[in-house]
Amino acid sequence: MKLQFLGTGSGMPSKQRNVSGLALTLSKQTWLIDCGEATQHQMLHTKIKPRKVSAVWVTHLHGDHVFGLPGFLSTRSALDGSSPLTLYGPKGIKKWLELTMKVTGSYLGYDLTIVEYEDGDTFEQDGHLVTVKKLEHRFPSYGFRIEAPERPGALLVDKVKALGIPSGPIYRTIKQEETFEFEGKTYLSKEYVTEAVRGPIVAILGDTVPCPNAVSLAEGVDVLVHEATFMHGEAKLARQYGHSTTVEAATLAKTVQADCLIVTHISARYQGRDDEFLDEVRTVFEHCLVANDFFEYTVGD
Repeated sequence: MKLQFLGTGSGMPSKQRNVSGLALTLSKQTWLIDCGEATQHQMLHTKIKPRKVSAVWVTHLHGDHVFGLPGFLSTRSALDGSSPLTLYGPKGIKKWLELTMKVTGSYLGYDLTIVEYEDGDTFEQDGHLVTVKKLEHRFPSYGFRIEAPERPGALLVDKVKALGIPSGPIYRTIKQEETFEFEGKTYLSKEYVTEAVRGPIVAILGDTVPCPNAVSLAEGVDVLVHEATFMHGEAKLARQYGHSTTVEAATLAKTVQADCLIVTHISARYQGRDDEFLDEVRTVFEHCLVANDFFEYTVGD
């Protein structure tokens, strides 16, 4: 599972940071988390292929998170993307997008399914479990907990060979099936394979102030992606606009015992102050990174 940040700014694009956009690359597919203005242009500087995007997850309907969506969907079609795509978003996204596409005469050469989620919904997409919970912002905003499937345990080769079984296709059977047969005898596969390995878990939160649902979504994750629009000295301003500070994002990461915190959605007022920004987060939570556009982070093996 790989995170690739396409836009890490807040509100308006700047020379250093585009507005919100994040690509999550799985084994065979890619998802987009939010699609702010010019997200498709940002993708041109990466190896991400629009036709490989199977799902788009929108945290909320503020323009800096959705204004790039009609363009991306249309470009995907123009580039011969023919596989279905599912768009998940809060109530209102279907009406807005359908009207936009109709007024602009846009046509998609693939099946687009639009799902309007609600607080507490869960979905399975490309083998991953996604939990949606409402956060606290000036506008309805949500976060996602994304859990990758378990990976099979490792084969206990020495134990298998002790049965007299030579290497070959049966090894795959032992790892994938509940039982296997050898020389007329049936064996339980679990006795010859280590415990299954938990898949990576990532929490990606939309715009929010600290709230209980953020804790629920982020509990014990490998990576927490959290907005930090303002530094601690401007906490009052952060609250006025429904955003979090560096210290608040770090406090959540510490509370839920996340392995890593990546902060994003950073105000343009902090241009050129990345080191200072990072130092402030690390006063509370050491395992932290400040995302810049095109920053990549691999979760798990």
